[in-house]
Amino acid sequence: MSDLRIAIVGAGIIGHTHAATLADVRGVALSAVVDPIAGADVAERHGVPLFTDVGALLDAGVADAAIVASPNDTHVPITSALLRAGLPVLLEKPVANSVADGEALIAVAEETGVPVLVGHHRRHNPIIKAAKAAITAGRLGDLVTATVNSTLAKPSSYFDVAWRRGSASGGPLSINLIHEIDLLRHFWGEVAEVRAFASNHHRGFDVEDTAAAILVFASGGIATLTISDAATGPWAWDVTAGENPARFPAHDTIAHAYAGTLAALSLPDLAFWRPADEPDWTVRMTRGTLPCTPADPYIGQIEHFAAVARGNASPLVSLADGVANMRVIEAIKTSAANGAPAQPMRL
Repeated sequence: MSDLRIAIVGAGIIGHTHAATLADVRGVALSAVVDPIAGADVAERHGVPLFTDVGALLDAGVADAAIVASPNDTHVPITSALLRAGLPVLLEKPVANSVADGEALIAVAEETGVPVLVGHHRRHNPIIKAAKAAITAGRLGDLVTATVNSTLAKPSSYFDVAWRRGSASGGPLSINLIHEIDLLRHFWGEVAEVRAFASNHHRGFDVEDTAAAILVFASGGIATLTISDAATGPWAWDVTAGENPARFPAHDTIAHAYAGTLAALSLPDLAFWRPADEPDWTVRMTRGTLPCTPADPYIGQIEHFAAVARGNASPLVSLADGVANMRVIEAIKTSAANGAPAQPMRL
């Protein structure tokens, strides 16, 4: 079988990660880079052509599939063009700038019948697979509470890119917290109600730099989330899980804590806490660790995307998932803006 030719649209930070990953996966090959401003170094390093727009890529006929890692506000028009040309897409999150735009993209995918995999790469991490298996098997019982922290002190140079400072596409809610929302929905189901607060006090941009939210799940559990790209601290998935050692250190602490009616679980260390008999706060619990064989989630994601593009698998994270995650983020923003509860899911 010949290699699946994959083009990358957008040569920013995550585009570089995808290019490096493609070089490590058998059966696929980077075939082109599309970027109107940057991208020359990636294209030259990998010996592939550089195009300034998607139209030129399609005219050249050098791709069987594509990864869209361009700025958020370009996701819908670029992905729509690729789907209408018959190219399966791995689309980075968020899938669009608004839920309405995301739903329009779902309509294009349904119209063309071409698959889209959303780039919530953590779902391909063995840590997440081990946690999901334990939750699905009922080892934690029913979810009672979840606590998720994300302190991501981004340097000032990160904001040299204008769209990261704007309220339409920037901010840690849309850029970072959406990954946490995807995992919570993956583990515990849909969110019924949101109450939230947000602030831009520390950076002063139009978009938030810090936020906190309480999520109430349809199944009855409650989660609390805090996120800030102005706060210094090691309590975030990105800087604890060791997924991308070239970009982020891995601190020896946790970012997620889940407490159920039977047991508790923290991530990314997969520490599993359970009582010997009936749960009782006066009795010491036993600490174990869920078994897990480490593997690169970006490699797992590309391998899965290749199977999706070849028609051998359905997307693990669908466009519908991507838009559902956006609904929760939009509900958080709405609640933070008006001080009232918001409902993200269609009950």
